[in-house]
Amino acid sequence: MRAIDKVISTTNMLFVVTLVSLCNSSAWAQERPNILLIIADELGYGDLGVYGGDINTPNIDALANSGQLFTQFHTAPTCAVTRAMLFSGNNNNVAGLAVQGGSSGPVIPGLAGYENVLSDRVALLPQLLQDVGYRTYIAGKWHLGEEIGHLPKAAGFRQSYVMSFGAGNHFNNVGFRPGGGSVYWDGDEQVSWPDGGYSTEVYTNKLLEYLETDKDSDEPFFMVAAYTSPHWPLQVPEDELDLYSGRYDMGYDVLREQRFASLKSSGIIPPESQLPPRNGAITLWNELSPEQQRNESRKMELYAAMVDNLDGHVGRLIEYLRTNNLYDNTLIVFMADNGAAGEDFYNTGPYVNNVRSLYNNSYENMGKPDSWVAYGPQWAEAGSAPFKRYKGFTTEGGIIAPMIVTGPGVNGETRISDTYIAVPDLTQTFLELAGGAYPDDKAPMIGESAWPYITGAAESVHDDNYVTVLTQSQRAYVRQGDWKLVSIDRPFDERNFKLHNLKSDPGEAIDLSESNPEKRINLIKIWREKRREYGIVLPEDL
Repeated sequence: MRAIDKVISTTNMLFVVTLVSLCNSSAWAQERPNILLIIADELGYGDLGVYGGDINTPNIDALANSGQLFTQFHTAPTCAVTRAMLFSGNNNNVAGLAVQGGSSGPVIPGLAGYENVLSDRVALLPQLLQDVGYRTYIAGKWHLGEEIGHLPKAAGFRQSYVMSFGAGNHFNNVGFRPGGGSVYWDGDEQVSWPDGGYSTEVYTNKLLEYLETDKDSDEPFFMVAAYTSPHWPLQVPEDELDLYSGRYDMGYDVLREQRFASLKSSGIIPPESQLPPRNGAITLWNELSPEQQRNESRKMELYAAMVDNLDGHVGRLIEYLRTNNLYDNTLIVFMADNGAAGEDFYNTGPYVNNVRSLYNNSYENMGKPDSWVAYGPQWAEAGSAPFKRYKGFTTEGGIIAPMIVTGPGVNGETRISDTYIAVPDLTQTFLELAGGAYPDDKAPMIGESAWPYITGAAESVHDDNYVTVLTQSQRAYVRQGDWKLVSIDRPFDERNFKLHNLKSDPGEAIDLSESNPEKRINLIKIWREKRREYGIVLPEDL
């Protein structure tokens, strides 16, 4: 656990942005900030040191020490859906990702919202930024289309090096799906994974190569470091396999309680917060055999080593910016894409037979290139404390994630922010900072710029009337102010909506439907209106 030091940089205090005057100025190209967006893949809410976690993350922590840490940043339940919202600034149905990859629902070509690629109903942020003079780069995970015409180049990234699917081996292109391994693209050219390369190093090298090649350019850049870490499979370089040996022998039940306590003591959650009821579907730690406990501990050790490794490569990016006099004019946003990941495709799911034919998960082999380890819902719920459930669910545990913002104009006095902010707000914020315009012939973005809040000019990002509606894979939620309707039962039925007040019950343990019938009725009305507006199709209509 690390405390957040109060640091307000001279740059932050002096930097002033006046969009109207700068848009008409010849100096506009020089004044607009670079934007570095760093995405961690399925990082738990309480993993980072600055969030009270026990994993060594000094480089990411330092970003929070000089900027703002957000405790109420909301994503989609899964990674591709978050990315669709991020690059479109829109609801996932409007953007084409009502489901993710077919694994969580049907892909229906021709049915709006179910295309599983970014739709033509939206304008895409990378292209809008490139249109106003930004260099646009991405390296890492794409997961928004696997064919030419649906890759980063088509979305407006000038240079890209990506894995087109949602997960893959961190050392090679063996992958896990039947019929072929992971597919990588350099622009629109399919390429092989570099021999011996590890994912965080390869992607960081590419991004630094892009910056170095264009270092004499006067254009600002928008760069996305879309890391595939710490997403399963839990693999790390040989010399990092034992970095956290023995750290988690106390088990996932104790870790969940420890994370909850450290989040409180770090000021991330209120001191009066209550830990949600334990998920009874998860076997108690003390009911596992010694061998099972040893294997489980190893999973979390490997996960922690991946987060540690990720932090080191984030540090490489930051050091390059500092060394090349780019840091002071770069807005840096670090975020995770959803709640902690509970899948374990070695033991469950549609790929079990193929995964087991390709990989060896014996204890001695865990974490190596030919293993395919995931830490499952038992550790994911520890990583999602103090919220309910994890990735894939529309409860807070699936849709709340860490986010840090630092750079020119950021009000460092706020330091820890509990304002409600969601992924589409970032899209709007980036577009505003770049001086870009959204076309009138596309579905309008649904976010609101967070820049007034980030700079200290506003007290919140949204008022209490702002509405968020999302459905994915027959799970849904509606939020307005502190009130939330949520349904996690499948198939979806609005009669299963439960009503929660997140201010008093962030763990969503108490259904207030009976005591607040008018609020429930009003939120269901909003759900029905937004469902029609976004084109959300109910299961019985598919």
